[in-house]
Amino acid sequence: MSHAISSLDLIIVGLYFCLVFFIAWRVTVSERRKSSGTVDSEDYFLAGKNLGWFVIGASLFASNIGSEHLVGLAGSGARGDMVAAQFEILAAFMLIILGWIFVPFYLKSGVFTMPEFLERRYSSGARNYLSLISILAYILTKISVTIFAGALVFEVLGVSFWAGAVLVVLATGVYTIFGGLRAVIYADMIQMFVFLIGSFSITFYGLEILGGWDGMMDTIQQAAAADPQLETTRFFNLWRPASDPDFPWTGILFGAPILGIWYWCTDQFIVQRVLSARNISQARRGSLFGGFLKLTPLFLFVIPGVIAFALAQKGAISLHGDPDKALPAMITGFLPSGIRGLVLAGLLAALMSSLSSVFNSCSTLFTIDFYKKWRPNASERSLVTVGRLATVLLVVLSLAWIPFMKAMMEGSSFYRYLQSVQAYISPPIAAVFLLGLFYKRINARGALAALWVGFGLGVSRLLLEYLSNAGTIHLENMAVLDWLVTMNFLHFAIFLFLVSILVMILGSLTAPAPEPSSLQNLIFRRGESSEDPSKRNDLVWTATLILLILAIWIWFSPLGLAGG
Repeated sequence: MSHAISSLDLIIVGLYFCLVFFIAWRVTVSERRKSSGTVDSEDYFLAGKNLGWFVIGASLFASNIGSEHLVGLAGSGARGDMVAAQFEILAAFMLIILGWIFVPFYLKSGVFTMPEFLERRYSSGARNYLSLISILAYILTKISVTIFAGALVFEVLGVSFWAGAVLVVLATGVYTIFGGLRAVIYADMIQMFVFLIGSFSITFYGLEILGGWDGMMDTIQQAAAADPQLETTRFFNLWRPASDPDFPWTGILFGAPILGIWYWCTDQFIVQRVLSARNISQARRGSLFGGFLKLTPLFLFVIPGVIAFALAQKGAISLHGDPDKALPAMITGFLPSGIRGLVLAGLLAALMSSLSSVFNSCSTLFTIDFYKKWRPNASERSLVTVGRLATVLLVVLSLAWIPFMKAMMEGSSFYRYLQSVQAYISPPIAAVFLLGLFYKRINARGALAALWVGFGLGVSRLLLEYLSNAGTIHLENMAVLDWLVTMNFLHFAIFLFLVSILVMILGSLTAPAPEPSSLQNLIFRRGESSEDPSKRNDLVWTATLILLILAIWIWFSPLGLAGG
C-alpha cells in the first residue's frame, strides 16, 4: 500500500534544506571574519588546511555516497546480488592504504591537486592528462548519475523529474560556489548524520513489518520453495565463483582493489578531503574513520534491498518487476509520516554531498591545473573568483546535460556500468601513482607511455564492447579481440594494470633516471619514520578495522551464519 507524501514530510525536507544552507553560510561567514574578510585559494580550495579527523572522515563518506548507493545497491539487494557490496567493504581497505601510504607524501609535497603531484613526480604532460581525464569523467559519470537519482527522489515527493533535477543542481551549486571546500565538508558532516538516521529508519521499520530478521529469512525461504530458480544463498553471500560473469571472487580480490586505489587514493574527488587536514595525523585518522563508515552501506542500502524483496513477497510493497525501485517503494510503501520526510531528506543529503564535492573538485582542477598554469602570477582573489566561475559553469553544463543523461540512464543498471567504466580508465592511473611512490627508476617517459597505452586499451575495450553488444561488429572469428571484449571487467582491470606496469618500466628504461634531488617527499625511502605518538593508537584502530572487514567477509559467506 502506498502512502502519499504528507505536509509534515515536506516540512522536514524543507527544514533540511534550511539547515544545510545555514551551516554552509555560518561556516563561510565565520571563516571570513577570521581572515579579515578575504579568502585566499588555500582557504577556498583546501579549507585553510586546518580541518580535524572527524569532519574529514565524515566528508570522505558523505561525498562518496551517490546514486549508485541509493538506487543501485538497494536494487542489488532486492535481486539477490549482495556481492555488489564488496566494493564498499574493499573501500575500507583502500582508506587504510590512503591514510598510511599516500597521505604522508601528499601532505609533505604541499600540493593542491593530484595532477599537480604527478607533475612534481613526472612531468607537466602527466599532469595535463590526469586533469583532463578527471574533469571529463566527473561531468559524464558522477554529475550525471547524481542528478538522475536526485530527480527520482523528487518524483517521490510529487515534483516532476525536470524540476527536481534543476532544484538539486541549483541548491547544491549555491553553497558550493560561495563557501568553497570548507562549506562542502561541514555540510557533508551534517548530511552524513541525516542520511545515516534515514537509512537506519528504513531497515528498522521494514524488519518490524516482517517480524524481525527471522521473519525476513522465513519469507525468503518460502519464496524459494515456490520458485526453484530463486537462490536464497545469493541474498547473503558476498562471494561468487571465479566463473561468475559479473563479480567473480578473483576479480573482487585482485581487480576491484585496482579500481579502489585509483578512486580512494589518487582521485581528486576524494583526496581533496585529506589535503585539507591540519597535519598528517589528522588526515590519517580521518581516513580510518571514513573506513569504518564505509562498512555501513552493506547495512544501509543492500540489506534494505533484501528487506524490500521480502516485503514484496508478502504484498506489503510492489517493485513492479524492477528491483531498482526497491528504495522508492519502501519510502512510499510503509514508512510513517514524518519518518518518510526524514528518509527523503537523508537521500537528498547523500545526493547533494556527492554533487557538491564533484563541483568543488572540478573547479579546483580547472583553477589550479589550468588557469594558474596559464596565469602563474594570478592573485589569490582572481584564483578564488575563477574557482567560483568554474563552479557556475559546471552548474550550467550539468543542467544542459540533463536531457542526454536522462535518455542514457533510464532502464540501465548503472551501478555495474559505472564500475565497468572505471575498470577501463583507472588501472594505468593507479599504476603510475603506485610505482611512482615505490620505484625511483620510473620517469616521465615511462609514466606517459603507460597512461596513453592504458587509455587506448581501455577506450578500445569500451568501444568494442558497445559495438559488439549492438550487433554492429562480430568478434567470433577474432580470438584475441573476442577474449579481450568478453573478459570480465574486473579481470580486464587486472590485465590492464599489468600491461601498464610493463609499459611503464620498459618506457622508463629508455630514458635517464630522475635526479634523486627531484624526488624529495615524492617517493618512499626505506628507514624513514616520524616520531608520532598518535601512531600507536592509529595502529590499534587500523587492526580493529581489518578484523571487522574479515568478520563481515566470513559472516556473509557460505561458511558464515548470516543466512542460517
